[in-house]
Amino acid sequence: MQNINVVIYSLIAGFATLLGTCLLFLNEKWARKNSLYLISFAAGVMLAISFLNLMPEAISLSENALSAVLFGILGFYILQQIIDFHPCHDEQCRLHNMGILSFTGLAFHSLLDGVVIALGFSLNYGLGIMTTTAVILHEFPEGITTTGILMYAKMRRSKIIIYSVIVAMATPIGAIFFYPFVKGISDNVLGILLGVAAGSFIYLAVADFIPQIHKAQNKLNALILLLGVAFFAVISRLIH
Repeated sequence: MQNINVVIYSLIAGFATLLGTCLLFLNEKWARKNSLYLISFAAGVMLAISFLNLMPEAISLSENALSAVLFGILGFYILQQIIDFHPCHDEQCRLHNMGILSFTGLAFHSLLDGVVIALGFSLNYGLGIMTTTAVILHEFPEGITTTGILMYAKMRRSKIIIYSVIVAMATPIGAIFFYPFVKGISDNVLGILLGVAAGSFIYLAVADFIPQIHKAQNKLNALILLLGVAFFAVISRLIH
């Protein structure tokens, strides 16, 4: 029975991500025109998820959590250097690379959300429902974040849909694939994985998104970034 619950509720969580994507596509013209504001919001959400959700959980599970955060930051820096192996000579190329890197980090985080759902249901039904609810509450803004970033990178609608679906499906894939093994995953390993995810989000927000925001020299972007932090802080309170 729990197997079915894992499939159903992880799919619902993935659907929450697609709801965020659909919301932006309903107002696609506005979203593309104001995509830098979405980047500002995404930076705030990513920083808040990292410091208010992922890192505290990682630290509670593993004494190696902070080292994992550092590894995540350095790992994504190296990944960016690999993606940028062929130097970009125009802004469009740089934006495209930023979109690919962001997609990688978001997909990895969604995969871990699936593992968390599987872990909850492996213990008991009630905890599974609680973890799924927590995941759904931040998967919806993650859908907005994913689509907003890809729009800012000026990707085609078809490619944005494909990448957004992959990010969304990473949650049920993570849950379904890891459920048979989840009881064998130690707290230390889970804490390290969460730490790496936090590091990836911190790197994306600080190294990619905030420099783009600075270029615009628009104080409204800073306000929207803080709004992103506040938005997830409220969600974090609701979760806990």
